[in-house]
Amino acid sequence: MKRCLALLLLVLCLVGSAAAAETKRPNILFLFADDWGRFTSAYAQLDGPGTINDAIKTPNFDRLAREGVLFRRAFVSSPSCTPCRSALLSGQHFWRTGRGAILRGAVWEGTQPVFPLLLKDAGYHIGETYKVWSPGVPNDAPYGNGKYAYEKAGNRVNQFSENVTKMVANGTSVEAAKETLYKETLGNFEAFLAARGKDQPFCYWYGPTNVHRKWVQGSGKKLWGIEPDSLKGKLPKFLPDVPIVREDLTDYFGEAQAFDAQVGVILKKLEAIGELDNTLIVMSGDHGAPGFPHGKCNLYDFGVGVSLAIRWGGAKSGRVVDDLVTLPDLAPTFLELGEVAVPKNMTGRSLVNILKSEKSGQVDPTRDAVFVGRERHVENARADFMPYPQRAIRTNDFLYIINFHPERFPLGDHYRLDGDNVPTADEIANNTRATIPDEDAGPTKAWLVGVRNDPQWKDHFTAVYGKRPREELYDLKSDPDQMKNVAADEKYAKTRAQLEERLLKELKETGDPRLVDDGKFFETPPMSGPVNEPPAGGKKKAAD
Repeated sequence: MKRCLALLLLVLCLVGSAAAAETKRPNILFLFADDWGRFTSAYAQLDGPGTINDAIKTPNFDRLAREGVLFRRAFVSSPSCTPCRSALLSGQHFWRTGRGAILRGAVWEGTQPVFPLLLKDAGYHIGETYKVWSPGVPNDAPYGNGKYAYEKAGNRVNQFSENVTKMVANGTSVEAAKETLYKETLGNFEAFLAARGKDQPFCYWYGPTNVHRKWVQGSGKKLWGIEPDSLKGKLPKFLPDVPIVREDLTDYFGEAQAFDAQVGVILKKLEAIGELDNTLIVMSGDHGAPGFPHGKCNLYDFGVGVSLAIRWGGAKSGRVVDDLVTLPDLAPTFLELGEVAVPKNMTGRSLVNILKSEKSGQVDPTRDAVFVGRERHVENARADFMPYPQRAIRTNDFLYIINFHPERFPLGDHYRLDGDNVPTADEIANNTRATIPDEDAGPTKAWLVGVRNDPQWKDHFTAVYGKRPREELYDLKSDPDQMKNVAADEKYAKTRAQLEERLLKELKETGDPRLVDDGKFFETPPMSGPVNEPPAGGKKKAAD
């Protein structure tokens, strides 16, 4: 009898332990790279051979995808860092985040609840390393850089290729130089872990900026062995398939691989302390490639599509999900798993139901569209200081864009490209403000500007940097690179009208200021301080 009672108590104890494990709130590890789009070797396997992802190797992202869920179609709210991050933190469309909806002049006004602070109030230990919000935000702001920072171990990974190249020049081997920088990543994470309370769940945001320009030219091959010519014949149509562009792209991929390696250090530490399986791990980036046509500051897939893999003990592993999801969906996801009430004003939708599903492919049939947009990036991109307002709806089959002011240049005025005083190739490659300021400086832009009058490339230059019509519509099945605008084609008239109606309905229902008084809120945005002088030829406008 006593033996049976002992066995019964043991069973009840084990059941109780299992139940406790199931209800234990997970840690949250958010791995988020600046300017990193949809570029991983996991997507190379999905998309098949012949794409640019053939050239990149991301074993740690691939591991998370293999042991968790890989999202095939993930998008940002806006392809500019501050608007994207304001949307992500608050779980909102970017146009609902006040001054967070613009880059220059942005201020976190504290009007929106943000998931890290909500988790903190619910007992989570929170912290971050490197970039969360945006440079210039005061450290004492509600979620300013620095208030919860763990960065004392160093920040040299943020200029990865520059620092590794310097160490190699001084006699250090490439691998030893890399390991030196990875130790900083580990040191910062260990400091964060050491500061948490016993059995306290944590939320940690790791946000290096090395994938953001600028990088050492040729570093993709020298530091990572990525051959530029391996991309020959694989570039999308909006990228000129020439040596300088192929090299520029492989240098970008090298920085993405450096980010992936940093993630590997953090994952190894999680395993060592036995926390890997009790941690929700999310790995992604804040928009597409910087300094390339169709990338950052564009609403095409190359600009708004991002990598997204989520590993969690409660999710069936090895699944690929086709649902259209957006990064603002992460805030309610984190809150739901952290057992925190999701604020009713969040427009993002929790992904927990997808994570708990055992299905691959389309899991939730209602996730058939995402909404993206853009207002202001560089404040003096145009001489009159006006933004370039865009909104778009992206479905499985179509991308529909409204350019509210098509008379403006989408990526900024073509400063100094006509007349005397034309900027040099070095200026354009190293100074974003030299011309077309909303596209980051770099070799690709410098080359394209240099051949803008060449008969072979003139039309290409105009297509990627010239003015655009009010409406753009792309048939993604026949035109995955989004180069042929069919908005005026009668064959697509019904589709265009349906997408316009659905897009405008979403903007109205979510209170987009762009639809009020011709976007007066964004047309005269408040600035946090004096604006910089515009490039030569521009006119200065007083800050409001």
